[in-house]
Amino acid sequence: MSVRAVRGATQLTDDTREQMLERVAEMVTEVMAANQLEVDDFISVIFTATSDLVAEFPAYAARSLGFGEVPLICARELEIDGSMPRVVRMMAHVETDRARAEITHVYLHGAAALRSDLTKVRSMPDE
Repeated sequence: MSVRAVRGATQLTDDTREQMLERVAEMVTEVMAANQLEVDDFISVIFTATSDLVAEFPAYAARSLGFGEVPLICARELEIDGSMPRVVRMMAHVETDRARAEITHVYLHGAAALRSDLTKVRSMPDE
């Protein structure tokens, strides 16, 4: 069993608590499905959010998915001129038998444009 890092990102259309919980839960469950992971496979998760997102902590959405015993932390994304607004990113450390090249990183909604070089893009239509 190896430790691997799995990346994900999603973009919100509005800074609301409901959309934060919905989009982060979607991102986490897509990462899990794409990499055949269970909650027990997660060692820790770091969430970052751009400074224009203040309605809710991204980690709260993961807690509601059963991540109560997984260490989670939220941080601010760097404020770089021209960067994409309303983005939540995650980097999860997991235990898996998958090789590094077999890890699927998941970028949803507008965030799919961030790292097309790194991911098998799972683009979702915005509501």
